[in-house]
Amino acid sequence: MPKPMLNRPQTQAQTNNILSTTNSQPKQQTQQMNQMQIDRLLRKSRSKEYMQALHQLDAGGHVHNQHKVDEIINKIRSEFPDLELTGILLGIVSICYLGKPYEVHTLDITGQIIEHYKSGQPLPGGLEKARSIAMRGGYAFIEVYVDCCRAISSNGSVSVIPG
Repeated sequence: MPKPMLNRPQTQAQTNNILSTTNSQPKQQTQQMNQMQIDRLLRKSRSKEYMQALHQLDAGGHVHNQHKVDEIINKIRSEFPDLELTGILLGIVSICYLGKPYEVHTLDITGQIIEHYKSGQPLPGGLEKARSIAMRGGYAFIEVYVDCCRAISSNGSVSVIPG
């Protein structure tokens, strides 16, 4: 007659596996808490100063003026002093009002570059997912993150768009 499987003695490897699983739970909870805190911070309405700085992106001359680009990026960083945005925020996309042939412009945070894109010209570095949202209108600009887009209204309110 076969022995019951339920009362089988555990090997040392199985015991270590159980311990390592239980020890990793607090780390996972801490990481989730940090992600929840980050999400909460990024859902807050944007300040008037932040909104004004990002409205300067459409001026056109900023493309060739690195000092102005640095000012805008510093304003973005000062909006979120408790967060390291590198690796989280890919960039910002907005409808471009320079006229044809331009459709949208972007601010690449890592490369610290403002670029204006013509209709149909692909956006680099994961920013393309925000183009259709920007073109639809109704938002001042779109912050593009690794895991989602955050559409910012002209009053600073934030709408999270997964994906």
